Amino acid sequence: MSKADLLEAWRGHLTLARRRSPHTVRAYLAAAGRLLDATGAETWRALADLDAAALRGQLAERRSDGLGNVSAARELSALKALLAFARDQAGDGSTPLRLRGPRIKKGLPRPITPDDATNVADAVRNSAAEDWIGARDRAVLLLMYGAGLRIAEALSLTGADMPLGETLRVTGKGGKQRVVPMLPVVRAAVADYAARCPWPLAPREPLFRGAKGGPLGQGMVQKAMARARAALGLPASATPHALRHSFATHLLGAGADLRSLQELLGHASLGSTQIYTQVDAATLLSTYRAAHPREKA
Repeated sequence: MSKADLLEAWRGHLTLARRRSPHTVRAYLAAAGRLLDATGAETWRALADLDAAALRGQLAERRSDGLGNVSAARELSALKALLAFARDQAGDGSTPLRLRGPRIKKGLPRPITPDDATNVADAVRNSAAEDWIGARDRAVLLLMYGAGLRIAEALSLTGADMPLGETLRVTGKGGKQRVVPMLPVVRAAVADYAARCPWPLAPREPLFRGAKGGPLGQGMVQKAMARARAALGLPASATPHALRHSFATHLLGAGADLRSLQELLGHASLGSTQIYTQVDAATLLSTYRAAHPREKA
């Protein structure tokens, strides 16, 4: 097999069997390509025979190029997944490699306030070059804040999802499906965009379109959010994904239980959802410090 054959098989596995996002597929393919170049492996057997020392050497090379801890951990995860797939392809039932990645200090999600969330959605509409593009960007951001969707989940919607009902079935990471409620304001925003969009929204075509009619890319949403963030004087942490964090934090603060929140967010484990309890506690402490007379003295 050639390098191209190995990478194409790996791409197919990630896309079809594992249902990874396009971003993850690109990152995993890039990591696989670097490992193949470094080792000269041209068969699944050769890849399966690589040991922990080979991966350490590859990571050391990447770290010498300035790779940070978070990126190094992701690279290691990609390489371990590749080698596990190679062992399956080679019929190797040996124990998976045990190799720890760098320690990562996990920071708390940084949500924005409800007012800032709605102001951002309005700002992206007002600053857009065309009316339908403003309606589009506002609809995407409200799907993230009002329904807790990831940006990739919002952009994966198709014409078949229209018109939106009171609930929406979403396919998230790993092909896991969940049902999320649709607030009237969110449904109205998406319907407004659909009515203004100059491109036909066929059932099998992407719902959200770029300026030339192709699928809307994440980068365009991020740029629209960046412009609104600058106009409103919000911090750099106010990204599109921060709207999903805000959805979770505000629901928890309003009394939602963790299990329900886990289902709404599509988290595989409750541990991923529990981080929002720390965010809410931090928010309460910040409010206390701002309002308490002794703190002001």
